Amino acid sequence: MAVKTVPPRARPHHHARAGRPPSRALPKIKTVVVAASAYLISFLFLFPYVVMLLTSLRSQDSLRDVSFWPQEWVWSNLTDFWGSGLAGNLWVTIKVAAGSTVLVLLVALPAAYYSARHQFRGRTAFLILVLITQMFQPTAMVVGIYREFFMFGLVDSIWALILVNGGFNLAFAVWILNAYFSSIPRELEEAAFIDGNGRFGALFRITLPLAMPGVITALIFTFIAAWNEFVVALTLTTTTENQPLPVALNSFIGQYQVDWQNLFAGSVIATIPVIILFALIERKVVGGLTAGSIK
Repeated sequence: MAVKTVPPRARPHHHARAGRPPSRALPKIKTVVVAASAYLISFLFLFPYVVMLLTSLRSQDSLRDVSFWPQEWVWSNLTDFWGSGLAGNLWVTIKVAAGSTVLVLLVALPAAYYSARHQFRGRTAFLILVLITQMFQPTAMVVGIYREFFMFGLVDSIWALILVNGGFNLAFAVWILNAYFSSIPRELEEAAFIDGNGRFGALFRITLPLAMPGVITALIFTFIAAWNEFVVALTLTTTTENQPLPVALNSFIGQYQVDWQNLFAGSVIATIPVIILFALIERKVVGGLTAGSIK
């Protein structure tokens, strides 16, 4: 009886050597174009800041040099900032921005929470009214603002700047916090009520921690808007020591000459606190911008 032998199955032949990692596929043309466009746009936005930094390190005689890089690096332009009196103006700016941010959060948090959790009569009209106030600019109302604070005796005071910046950033904070509170399920608060928490306990222990990305988004936008405000601060402040830094930097612009290196040195120092603050909470800001997009 003949026995048939089955030939062994041929193993697939691998061209690559054992242990050699597979070759990476080349990126698609679309990916390369998108990445190149992103880098180009980033360069266009960052280039003015690079020019500002390099100009702040030039000497007065080399401002009109054709070369992009300074021939002589004058670091004293940055160090002399603290001895020129502008450090006090920087402190005023910090107090105005921080005070406006605290004021906005104290008012916007309860307003946004109540409008998100209660269907009261006039709720839509209230939200529309809040949105309408965001359409007005301080520049168009500067005369009325000055007259109002003059009647209350608050001209040339930090409190006037805090109230104005807080009022004009309140609408944005209410809207974004309202959207974020609405995206948080009510069942989470009801479970907290069952566990014995009251309304404030559920708010501070459950809802507010979940809404923290929206709170931080409102915080950073309010802080930056108050930090950069110029027109109202120029109108309401009359003495140098009470002027915020954006107004005080305007003193380097004269009628016949502009002190560019000191102007740019002060501008570089003015941008550093905002850059640090934004870098620390950038992830929270991105999360807050998508508030209410998914339910």
